[in-house]
Amino acid sequence: MTGLHTDEEPAEHWRFACYLQALEAVAEADEAALVAAVLRDQDVTMADSAVGRHLDRRAADLLTDRPFTAWARTMTEVVADRDFLARRLREWTLLRTIALGKPWAAEDLTSASDWFQRRAATMQIVASPEALGLLAERGRTRRVRNAASRQLRHSDQPK
Repeated sequence: MTGLHTDEEPAEHWRFACYLQALEAVAEADEAALVAAVLRDQDVTMADSAVGRHLDRRAADLLTDRPFTAWARTMTEVVADRDFLARRLREWTLLRTIALGKPWAAEDLTSASDWFQRRAATMQIVASPEALGLLAERGRTRRVRNAASRQLRHSDQPK
């Protein structure tokens, strides 16, 4: 990082920025090794945050593409001992399932994290009336219920 206050910047902030930059530019073949290296950082919270951002970006980019499944399987192996990251990948996989119109269980949606429910209720790609209806009725927060209701009303309007 450059600037007048670089010396005052905590080392983990600098490493975090470097990790994000490296993860953004990593070749597909080297991605798993880099993610594993980041997760070996001594600052577990910072490492998880950097990898979490990377997983969110990559999953969103790949969500309905064929390579998603192999990518998610590989990343799941790499982050298996990190509960938060493993859950986030499972929830991205559930979003993919819904987006592709494949079968899903109501319990999976209602027991999912607030993050997942907000994402499912607001993503244009998750246009399942059944999923949106369930979230509009049984979403964990008012924000989720309202967003899902808006999406449902919007999808009912003639184009």
